[in-house]
Amino acid sequence: MPFNIPILLTWLRVALIPLMVGVLYIPDAWLGSFNKTQGLIATIIFIVAALTDWIDGFLARRWNQTSAFGAFLDPVADKLMVTGALLVLIELQRVDAIIAFIIIGREITISALREWMARIGASKSVAVSSIGKIKTVAQMTAIPMLLYYEDVLGIDLQFWGDKLLWVAAVLTVWSMFYYLRKAWPLIKERGGNLL
Repeated sequence: MPFNIPILLTWLRVALIPLMVGVLYIPDAWLGSFNKTQGLIATIIFIVAALTDWIDGFLARRWNQTSAFGAFLDPVADKLMVTGALLVLIELQRVDAIIAFIIIGREITISALREWMARIGASKSVAVSSIGKIKTVAQMTAIPMLLYYEDVLGIDLQFWGDKLLWVAAVLTVWSMFYYLRKAWPLIKERGGNLL
């Protein structure tokens, strides 16, 4: 396993996931008057983790430190981060379970598709699309809003976070069908024999 700054940042993102989740589960009795800070702390942790995603990719390309392990670990860390946040938000009744299922289900489906395409040597057929990038921006903006869940400067983060997550869910389905359509000729060519 290679070790460099981009991979260290990816591991940091993985380590921040249980910290973000744990902060939201600290009993109110332990916090006293600070119980309103849980959402703020969880939001900051999520934003820091999301920033490490951008920074590790930027540094890996800039310093020519890309690796197969980094290419594997980076999307796994992203998916764990989003899944952890969505599950906590379901528990806090800030996200509908169906929205979380759509987003998480798509991630599992596309991850499996990418793994299969890589196995048959056609991974470039399911490279990240602009729809997927827009979906990610909507999702990564909505989740901190829903984690914090308080108004900021008169902006109703609950309302806008909910709407943005719905946008992310629609784009999630759209991008999933986009990737499946791109892969369909290979699936059809193999006649159901996926291996």
